[in-house]
Order: sequence, then structure tokens, then C-alpha cells
Amino acid sequence: MASLRYLLAAALVVAFVLEGSSPAQAQLSPFFYSSTCPNVTNIIREVLKNAFLSDIRIGASLIRLHFHDCFVNGCDASILLDNTTTIVSEKFAGPNINSARGFEVVDDMKAAVERACPGVVSCADILTIAAEESVALSGGPSWTNLLGRRDSRTANRTLANENLPGPNNTLTRLKDRFRNVGLNDNFDLVALSGAHTFGRAQCRTFSDRLFNFNNTGNPDPTLNTTLLQQLRQLCPQGGNGSVLTNLDVTTPDLFDNKYFFNLQIRKGLLQSDQELFSTPGADTAAIVNVFSSNQAAFFQSFVISMIRMGNLRPLTGNQGEIRLNCRRVNGNSNIETRSSSEGDLISSF
Repeated sequence: MASLRYLLAAALVVAFVLEGSSPAQAQLSPFFYSSTCPNVTNIIREVLKNAFLSDIRIGASLIRLHFHDCFVNGCDASILLDNTTTIVSEKFAGPNINSARGFEVVDDMKAAVERACPGVVSCADILTIAAEESVALSGGPSWTNLLGRRDSRTANRTLANENLPGPNNTLTRLKDRFRNVGLNDNFDLVALSGAHTFGRAQCRTFSDRLFNFNNTGNPDPTLNTTLLQQLRQLCPQGGNGSVLTNLDVTTPDLFDNKYFFNLQIRKGLLQSDQELFSTPGADTAAIVNVFSSNQAAFFQSFVISMIRMGNLRPLTGNQGEIRLNCRRVNGNSNIETRSSSEGDLISSF
């Protein structure tokens, strides 16, 4: 019944979102593959289930790929493109290098979908479905995706460096970056930040909070002192910055609302997390309080914001292409010797 409630809520949101959408957004439909690849979601789900068996973090990694894709020229799978003589890959943008991961699982999903429905399903839609399934398989809500995106033929590393929120962003910077891509700076910001309820982060993404916050020579005063001591042991000054720790100290592998409870007791891992609650006068603090006390409210808002994010500037119709290989545009085999495969990216999240 809970899943049905979220699906019904999502259906209402779809109607609301499309009511004021652009022509490109209006071409997205939950029934886009109903005749050409009706089992696409099941195919992706099975690949993901298998990936979860050996990598409990993969769900968080895939939703992050979708997020980082949509914030750069819309949801067009540009983040999946490798370096070539003509493509400057977004994988090596500051927010992605040594951090973004899950590319090989996306390859597996694409291969499985191609076997069933050759040349039909875009990599952008595969990322969209994978994000939803990652949440559902981790205990979160499920929803009906709007589909029909096409894949870009270009990437934009410069825009990735400019648009993507960072772990050390202030609330002001976070709000700017959400508004800049067409999302709102309160409910969308807080709800989508709730994806940090599962996954991991590297020491380098928060180490300044432990020792020299904002060049003060002191730790971040909004960080819980018990957690501070634990993190200092895990991430000593001058230590290995790629060591991983849980984003959610309470239920690190479940998609639930404990992330917001953690913010209330000053146990947000990243500065960008804790800013939502601890910034004086922040309108986001009241939303954190609601989501902490009401998981259903968080789930419903998260679905709304995921659909809104998935509608950011999609390529549809004759725009872009349906890539046969998510790592390169069709007909392009000019791959540089420097690989941008998942194995080269030290993982985080």
C-alpha cells in the first residue's frame, strides 16, 4: 500500500510538472517504452540487484551519477562519456574525478537492455531508471519515471566544475546552484540532499571541518563533538584522504529519514549537509525538522524533486541520439590512451 501511495502521489506530480513544461519535457512519458521495450525497468532492476550483492554502495553511487548528469546541461548522459579526441569528459571535472563511480554497472545495464531491445533505450533513461530502482531497493520510495530522453553527443567539463554542488558549499552557494539549474532552493534542495541517507564519502571531502574550518585553526563548531573525535581518528591530519566513512552515521545503507535526524544532533558529515540545519535563520531548517519527524513527507517530497530534476532540459524527439555504448557517441572510436573507466576513479559516495 505504501508503494501505491507514492506512485499515486508521483502521478499527481507528473501532471503538475508537465502542466508548465517545455515542449521537450512534455514529450517525456511513463509509457514511452511500453511497446518498444516494455521490460526495461525489470532488466535494469535485475542487473542492479546483482551489483548490490558485491557492492552495497552502488545504489548511492548511481543516484549520484544521475544527479551529476542532470546538473550539467540537463539529464542527457553526458557524464558517461569518456575522453576522446573530440570529447572532454566530465568524469575528470573537480566534483567527479576520484569520486564518481558506477560506470561499469551502467555498462552492464546498457548491455542487458541492448540484448533485449537493440538501439531503443537511451543511456540517459537508463540512469534515470537506475536511480529510482537504487532508492526502492534500499528501502525508499518507488515511483513511475517519465521516459523518452535521448543522449547528448557532447560533454561539458567546464560547466560540471561550475554547476555541481560541492561538499564544502555554504547554504548560499547551494541555493545558488539549485536555482541556476531550475530547481527551487528550499524543498528541492533539502529533499534531494536527503539522498545522503546512504552511501559513503572520502575524508578529503570533510577533513577541513575537523582541524581548520574556514582557516580558523579550529574545527567546525556545528559538528557534534563526539563525532568530531571519531572522525579525527579515522581521518588524521595529513592522512589518507581517500578513506571512506558513512554519510549517514545511523543507518548507512538504508534509504530513510535518519539523515535529517542526524542534522538535528549536528552529525551531518559534510558541511553542505549540516548547513541545511545549522545556518542561522535558514528556511531549510524547518524542512529538515518536518522530514526528520515524518518519513512519509520526506519520501513524497523526494519523489517530487526527483521527477523535477529528471525533467531538466531533456533531449527528445530528433535531438541527440540513442548511444549504443554509453561511454562514446555513435560512430566515434577515437578514444584517448588515458582511460576514464571506473577503475581509474577512486570511489566516493
